[in-house]
Amino acid sequence: MTDKQLISTIKYVAGTKPAFLLSEIVPYLEKKHPVEKLLTLITPLLDELNLEAKKAGTDYEISRKVPAAPYTMNPAELERQDAFFATRRLPPALETAIEQYIPRKVGKELADPAILERLRRAIVAQKSDYWKPTHQRSLQYTKAYHVLGYLAYHFPVYYVQTQHLLAMLARDGLLKNSMTILDAGTGPGVVPLAIADFYSRLDGAAATVYSVERSEEHIEAFMYLREQCTQKGDKVSIKPPLKADLTTLDPAKIPQQIDLMVFSNVLNEISDVSMDQRADLVMKLAGRLAPDGTILIIEPAEEANSSQLRLLSLALKKRGLTIHSPCSFIWGTNCTPDRCWSFATNRNIQPTRLMGVLASGEEPFRYLNIDIKYTYVVLRKDAKVRDSYRVPMGSRVLRLSQIRRHVEKRINLIAAKMSGNLGDAKTLVFKLCDGTADVPVYAVVPAYHVTPENEALVSAPYGTILEIESVLVRHNPKHDAYNVLVSRNTAIQKPGTTKE
Repeated sequence: MTDKQLISTIKYVAGTKPAFLLSEIVPYLEKKHPVEKLLTLITPLLDELNLEAKKAGTDYEISRKVPAAPYTMNPAELERQDAFFATRRLPPALETAIEQYIPRKVGKELADPAILERLRRAIVAQKSDYWKPTHQRSLQYTKAYHVLGYLAYHFPVYYVQTQHLLAMLARDGLLKNSMTILDAGTGPGVVPLAIADFYSRLDGAAATVYSVERSEEHIEAFMYLREQCTQKGDKVSIKPPLKADLTTLDPAKIPQQIDLMVFSNVLNEISDVSMDQRADLVMKLAGRLAPDGTILIIEPAEEANSSQLRLLSLALKKRGLTIHSPCSFIWGTNCTPDRCWSFATNRNIQPTRLMGVLASGEEPFRYLNIDIKYTYVVLRKDAKVRDSYRVPMGSRVLRLSQIRRHVEKRINLIAAKMSGNLGDAKTLVFKLCDGTADVPVYAVVPAYHVTPENEALVSAPYGTILEIESVLVRHNPKHDAYNVLVSRNTAIQKPGTTKE
């Protein structure tokens, strides 16, 4: 009897009933093993098949695993999370640990002008490299001062940003009471440390966090910060990183049944592979995901990286994953995201003490990194989506793919709000998407035209689907885009909302 025959037999019987006795599969097998022997043979396969075995007299009951209930934050937990976000700062212990690690690493005081100047040069070099075309970048962050510059400049924003994303996952019901998490390309441990801090404000949740990192310098910084900022017995157990390159990683070296897999600001840095190869890399690791597990991919909000993530999202959708959010396919069609520059924003963080020191010289703006802007996608294996809304048949709304035929006309439409305010305080601008447009579409509203009837455009969270009635279409030839002008006569609400 081959493993292949055993697997197919188990799959067949499990597909016909939610639970069965192990002895029931014996008639299907060429070689009639006793149940104890069969249990030994199938035990390594149970996680992969989403099954579990329980003793039942002299037999064993095989049943499908029941998906864990989502973790719902209670009012006290929500209040604690809101209090953290209100501070907009790193936890004091973590900020101090970073300040202590740098002199420990370089052997000189942090206030040493030479050390500060080398940190400034490292930050400027990273920023300069970042804006080059992908194939010309060398974003490695592997040398000592590159890592120290990352800790000083990138780490604080990414740390708070990660916690905003964890809060989003919690709101969407994608966190569980007990989770196995993998951070793929962890750097100095931004994501694991942010998870530990987020979970410290929860009453009944726990997590075990694994990570992969190829740089010894990053791993050294990660381990120091972990030791300074976490303790044994905490709700989150952070395992030492696996030293490996994501592009050559053997999936067998990471845990099975992963509940959350995170790729944070890492896939865009793999510059020498095609889009299909990136998708293949994600799918290779996704084989270790639990059936009800989640993949979270985060990239910078810069236009090229943001657009590339949307293309990657569709490539992964074609490979069998489901896009949970932020995209919604309200017409039941795939989009054409070649020019989709869409990102989320949160409140700026407060600059760290170290940023303040680095910014005390010339051109201080170079060393302050406080904006939280990011592109993300959440993917699932179980077809779960944030919003399952579809435009009802017969609805008198325009698909955005047809907008070019309606310039200077008033239209009704249904679309998701896919940006924060891209304009200014006087003229607010929001990107719209209904999954059909092949050119960008923006809603434009002068501040003095905001009314209770259309205010949902301003206040609705990123990704919210909105029904928009009576907007005037204008073409923007300079950017080959379309604007829909919101006026006092425009009504905007969530679909299905009862009008008063």
